[in-house]
Amino acid sequence: MTLDRKRVLAYRFAAQTGSAVLDVGVQDTGPDGAPWALAVRNAAPDDLVYAWTIRGAPHAYRRKDIAEVAAATRPFSEADAGKRIFDANTPLRKAGIPALQALERIADEMRHIVQSPMVKGEVSQALTATLPEEYVRFCRSCNATHPFEQTFRIAALQAGLELEPGTSPPVLRPIDGWTGPAETVSDRFDLIRGYLRLLGPAKPAHVASYLDSPVGEVKARWPADAIDTEHGSILEADSSALGKAKSTALRLLGPFDLYLQARDRELLVPDQARRKQLWPVLGRPGAVVRGGEIVAIWRPKTAGKKLTILVEPWAPLDTDAIEVQAQRLADFRGIPTVSVQLSN
Repeated sequence: MTLDRKRVLAYRFAAQTGSAVLDVGVQDTGPDGAPWALAVRNAAPDDLVYAWTIRGAPHAYRRKDIAEVAAATRPFSEADAGKRIFDANTPLRKAGIPALQALERIADEMRHIVQSPMVKGEVSQALTATLPEEYVRFCRSCNATHPFEQTFRIAALQAGLELEPGTSPPVLRPIDGWTGPAETVSDRFDLIRGYLRLLGPAKPAHVASYLDSPVGEVKARWPADAIDTEHGSILEADSSALGKAKSTALRLLGPFDLYLQARDRELLVPDQARRKQLWPVLGRPGAVVRGGEIVAIWRPKTAGKKLTILVEPWAPLDTDAIEVQAQRLADFRGIPTVSVQLSN
């Protein structure tokens, strides 16, 4: 299948319309986070659950799906678990403790500790008191000993714990009616298929980077119904939509929006200097996206009851359309006054 870049981006933009993004989770990072990502897609489910899942980041899901999400987001294998827990894997491996076994033990301990809402630090302190030394480390920035961060985060949902939305520091609480992860994962919640459906076409390395998994583990689970294009694979059922998607809609996307999570950044933003602007090490801006093409980056500035959207254009802009989206963001934040300021 022959595809140009614009068709790929148009497909992704269209595929991420509505609540479909909740199948893989909507990252809840930043001041607007998941609620804005859903609002800008005209999707507003009224019963969401928040949990640490992909890459240990907080994500929003439909509450009714959470058992299947827990099964879909846990490590595929021992090798996968070892990569996902990063620096925790070395001391565990030296002690002869498999990563999956360690995560299971931490989840069991957390399940017993958190019987009602608890601040993360309180959970961490209680957990540290129950775990062997191989499971914990001394943190210089905290000046305290606590569990390795990724083991803590990955184990939380497996323990049946959700995050209270809008809490900082995070508050964990038991999920009502939790009976454990689902026994099977349907195609709809399979993360490899989800990436191909919403961010495809893609290669195994792209999906592996998105999940923090070894490429070999992703290749071993590559869908049999995926077909190849010059930009990677796409699910056969979605292939016909690749050449048909068209949109001129404009969205004001947050810095960690799913659309910007694609790992083939060179395709999304061909210019290297602009890639550095959109994905700096610290302080990411949001993106103004029109029909799949990133046409500007933006940052919010709040002063009292006024919101200013600072926009740096990358292409000719429809300022009226941006002002409409800026007003929408201001309404979302409950700020009465908004203006758009374009840089030269």
